[in-house]
Amino acid sequence: MNTESPLQQFRPALRFLMLFVAVYVAGNILYGLYIESYRPAPDPATAWVTSQVALMLTLFDEPVAVVISKDGPTVLLNNQTRTVLRVYEGCNGLNVFIVFVSFLVAFGGKIKNMLIYIVIGCLILHVANLLRIILLYETAVHRPLFFYYFHKYFFTAVLYLIVFVLWIQWTRFKSAGHAIAKA
Repeated sequence: MNTESPLQQFRPALRFLMLFVAVYVAGNILYGLYIESYRPAPDPATAWVTSQVALMLTLFDEPVAVVISKDGPTVLLNNQTRTVLRVYEGCNGLNVFIVFVSFLVAFGGKIKNMLIYIVIGCLILHVANLLRIILLYETAVHRPLFFYYFHKYFFTAVLYLIVFVLWIQWTRFKSAGHAIAKA
């Protein structure tokens, strides 16, 4: 017979949940302050991501231009005839990074390994986000009727699936006691 109280039994899960929520809320507050500090212009991260997308598209002979919108905090991705994409702050990937990091911090592990994994994971997520925006550009140009569904559902699901896989890998690393970096 187990003599532990329900609070003691669920202590690890409650600790995880409280730490996840605390890091997530703190990260989102800081992110919100960051975004608001640049209003009415777009934030530098969104402009940087859009510029990277434009660079990658030009490598495939797609003539595009990045234009800071005068109508709000968006970055426009124009082709030779029109604005194809309006890139908002939510497209820069930073919020996905916050979710990813919140889980890692809440799950725990050796600080050095966690920091290395956070950098690797954020790089993977950044590349996936760039590919997402490139594919959204192509969808907007070639299949505009599908744009909303790909933007709202498909690519969002794919990005969060990558986050989930990275989380699973972190739990495997931690539970197996693997070191990502040798001291």
